[in-house]
Amino acid sequence: MTKVDKVIEQIKDILRKDTRGLTIQELSEKTNVSRITAAMALMKLEGAGSIDVRVIGNCKLHYLRSNK
Repeated sequence: MTKVDKVIEQIKDILRKDTRGLTIQELSEKTNVSRITAAMALMKLEGAGSIDVRVIGNCKLHYLRSNK
């Protein structure tokens, strides 16, 4: 399992518990990784259809999809 795969699992757990939507910065702080690593994990999750992204201004909020 690669570092990004571990971060993906951590992000899924965080988003399950916190349903208000989190930014890349908030997720990187909660997982103790760089913003780039968090962004890579979020891109994989978005590509797999596991998360929804809501753009507000220049900010992206990430939510776990309820059907997955």
